[in-house]
Amino acid sequence: MPKTEIRIYQEIDETVPLFDWLDGLSEKVQDKCVTKIERLAELGYELRRPDCDMLEGVIYELRAKHLNVNYRILYGFCGKNIVLLSHGCTKEARVPRVEIERARMNLRNYQRNPQAHTCLKEFLT
Repeated sequence: MPKTEIRIYQEIDETVPLFDWLDGLSEKVQDKCVTKIERLAELGYELRRPDCDMLEGVIYELRAKHLNVNYRILYGFCGKNIVLLSHGCTKEARVPRVEIERARMNLRNYQRNPQAHTCLKEFLT
């Protein structure tokens, strides 16, 4: 299976919600999230629980946990081997509906104009 290409969503003003969220986390949690992203890049659609889960429709979550806090990175597939990472959030019982809708909106924005909504900063080496 070919490696999955990871793309990161950016707003029109060039802010990157995922980076903003990660910047507020401890280095240990950041490392766990990066490890999950790397596994997604390796396995794509074949990645399963406990690393990821389908939330609703085309929106999935990468799952990380540290000190009883659940960290989630929401994403969707844009074709067979391309994933768009939308943003991150913490959750208690369930990922809040507003976060799922935000990921869905980001995916739509990206699909309408990939060039404007693709972060070009290097993330994974």
